[in-house]
Amino acid sequence: QVQLVESGGGLVQAGGSLRLSCAASRHIISTYAMGWFRQAPGKEREFVAVISRSGDNTDYADSVKGRFTISRDNAKNSVYLQMSSLKPDDTAVYYCAATVTVLSRYRYEYPYWGQGTQVTVSS
Repeated sequence: QVQLVESGGGLVQAGGSLRLSCAASRHIISTYAMGWFRQAPGKEREFVAVISRSGDNTDYADSVKGRFTISRDNAKNSVYLQMSSLKPDDTAVYYCAATVTVLSRYRYEYPYWGQGTQVTVSS
């Protein structure tokens, strides 16, 4: 059974930091590249970051590059998104997802999704 569970969301002031975690089924974490997406109210779900199965390669949306860092710990079946210098525009529900496509930015290439965690950045 595929399971992805996000945690770590919350309310933070602009300029602050949050670390999101995604706990994954063991066979997922060892097999798939892992991505983070986000969806703000009234907007489409958008790509944030992705990390390869080994963790050696990453890709980021331009809007978060230099502020967010994706990482993974396969031994702990977990993926993380460290978010710094947060802006009100970062407010969204953040989703963890798994894909067999290396470093994909396209949500339709991710068959497995978590339920999401809310991040709210106040100005």
